[in-house]
Amino acid sequence: MANIMVVEDEDNIAIALDFLLSREGHDHTRLATGAGALDTIRKVRPDVVLLDIMLPDVSGYQILQDMRADPELAEIRVLVMTARGAVVERRKGMALGADGFIAKPFELVELRDELARLLKSEC
Repeated sequence: MANIMVVEDEDNIAIALDFLLSREGHDHTRLATGAGALDTIRKVRPDVVLLDIMLPDVSGYQILQDMRADPELAEIRVLVMTARGAVVERRKGMALGADGFIAKPFELVELRDELARLLKSEC
């Protein structure tokens, strides 16, 4: 299955993601902060990054922008997750190059479907 990188600081959401990704058979790694995320993404080479926008140290938007500017990381699919689910947040994420957007709290089935879409579009 796929290799998924989770960048999420909220433990309860990370636990739900761990449950879903494990059940779906995906390998996954979690970072609780944005610090060092680019280096870890470069090392791990995930198929998809589930990226929280509101991180304690570095904005998820900054990480996304840096990924898209880096030729080594530019093709990695990114699903942006944020509790600020307003249209303006979605537009900003998509404008910066996100491949998908999901508002928290989300239903696990919604996340599973979005992840499947991103993994299918990778092929």
